[in-house]
Amino acid sequence: MRGAISVRGLWKVFGPHSERIVGTPLADLSRRELAGRTGNVVAVREVDLDVADGEAFVVMGLSGSGKSTLVRCLTRLVEPTAGTVHIGDVDVTSASSADLLDVRRHRVSMVFQHFGLLPHRDLVDNVAFGLEVQGVDKTVRRTRAEEMLELVGLPGLGGARPDELSGGMQQRVGLARALATGPDVLLFDEPFSALDPVIRRDMQDEVLRLRTEVATTMVFITHDLPEAVRLGDRIAIMRDGRFVQVGTPADVVGAPADDDVRTFVRDVARSQVLPVEAVMAPGGSVDGRAPTVPLGTRLCDVLAQLARSEDPVGVVDGNGRVVGTIDRAAALRVVAGIDV
Repeated sequence: MRGAISVRGLWKVFGPHSERIVGTPLADLSRRELAGRTGNVVAVREVDLDVADGEAFVVMGLSGSGKSTLVRCLTRLVEPTAGTVHIGDVDVTSASSADLLDVRRHRVSMVFQHFGLLPHRDLVDNVAFGLEVQGVDKTVRRTRAEEMLELVGLPGLGGARPDELSGGMQQRVGLARALATGPDVLLFDEPFSALDPVIRRDMQDEVLRLRTEVATTMVFITHDLPEAVRLGDRIAIMRDGRFVQVGTPADVVGAPADDDVRTFVRDVARSQVLPVEAVMAPGGSVDGRAPTVPLGTRLCDVLAQLARSEDPVGVVDGNGRVVGTIDRAAALRVVAGIDV
C-alpha cells in the first residue's frame, strides 16, 4: 500500500543535456562552477519522500534551495530529470497526458502565493472553476462552491468580485477553490508569504481548523520556520536541492542535524515545540495531589504549573500511569536554551 505521495531518487537539472549531470561528480560542483562549465543548474538532487494519507508535510529552506521546484515536480508542472513520483497508485512520472490531466483535475489541487483569481467572475464562479473544467453541472458546482466559501469563513459572499476583498479574503477564496474538487492532496507553495503578519496568522489558523474537517493530505512549501512548526506533522529542511533533515518539529528544533540547521532554528521558542517527554526524567512518582499532564503536552503548557510549585509535574500515558516527571530546573534549561 502506498501513501498519498511517494518520491524516489528525484532530480531536476535545468540546462542542456541535463540527464548527463544526474548522479555524476559534476552535480557536486558549486552552482556557479557547474553553470560555467556546463550551462546547467541542479535544483533538486536525489530526493526521497513519503507523505502519509492525511499528513501535513512541510518543506522549508532558504530561497534557491529547490523547494518550489520540488513541489512543481510532483504534478509535472516542472518535468523531473530523473526519478519517480507516485500520487496514490498513479505513477505521475510515466503517466500519459490524459492520466496526468486526470491527476491535476481530480487528485491534486494547488494553492499559490499569488491568488490567480479571475477578476471578471464572482467568487462562486472562481471557486467552482475547477469543477467547471471537470464538466460538473452548473447547479451542482455552484452549490458546492457556496459550501466551500462557508467552510473557509466567507458565507454569503458568493456574488462579490475578487477586487472587493482584502488579500487575506482572496487567499481564502483560493483555498476554497482548491478544496472544491475534493482532492486527495493539497499542495501549498508559500501561500501566505504575501500577507501581513496578522492575516498570515489568521490563515494558518484557518488551515489548522480545516485539517480537522477535511481528510486531505497537505504539502506546504515555506521559508518561515515558525509557520512550518505550527502547520507540519513533519518538516523537511532543504538545502542545495537536498533534504538535510526530516523529522517532527520537535526533532528538528530539539536535535538539529548540523550547524546550519541549528542556526536556522535558533530563534524558535523550544518550549512552544518540544513535548514534555523530550525533557522529562523517565519513571519516578509524584504525590497524589500533584498535577499531571499527558504525553505529548507541549512544555509551554506546563510552565505555569511549575511556576506555582517547586514540586515536579507528572507525565502520564494513556492509562493514567506516571511514566516520568518534569521539574522547574529542567524546564528552565530548555527555556534558556542550555540543553534539551
